[in-house]
Amino acid sequence: MKPTTRGTLAAVVTGVAATVGAAGPAAAAGTVPVPVPLGGVSKALHMEVPRLGAELPLLTPGAPDGPRYVTGRLLPDRTLPQVPLSSGLPGLDARAPLPHVLGDGFDHLDVVAPTSDVRALAPGLSVDAPLTAPRGDNLGLPDAKLPQAGVLAPVLRTVAGANVDTGSGL
Repeated sequence: MKPTTRGTLAAVVTGVAATVGAAGPAAAAGTVPVPVPLGGVSKALHMEVPRLGAELPLLTPGAPDGPRYVTGRLLPDRTLPQVPLSSGLPGLDARAPLPHVLGDGFDHLDVVAPTSDVRALAPGLSVDAPLTAPRGDNLGLPDAKLPQAGVLAPVLRTVAGANVDTGSGL
């Protein structure tokens, strides 16, 4: 194997190891920070530019609540159970310079929207067959009845918040 091939392979393995190593703490925290590097633009244009950063939440599915058996029905109550999901709304941290109308300094506009928890339940389905359970007084045969179908509505719960601020200095 050539030295350049070994060097390329070593660089790829190092990059993969760094990526896998960085994914563990982000998964434990539940959010992935996303900085937006604008320092080069600030130096190239010789002016203040906005500072941006975000946090993206990771989606974590929960264990579904299984079917419930009810006496008198052939099929369970929740044929297609609802799946709980927990995540968060993305967070934002932005700070933008605002030029003074009468002067050389900068004021700033600051927007902070922290991540907030989101709890959701996926829609589910509950159906029943057009037959009753076998009855002893009817020689063990089921009776006919109207079929039943119901959709379990999805649920979404969250509390979002943000803070917008202006002030002097950058």
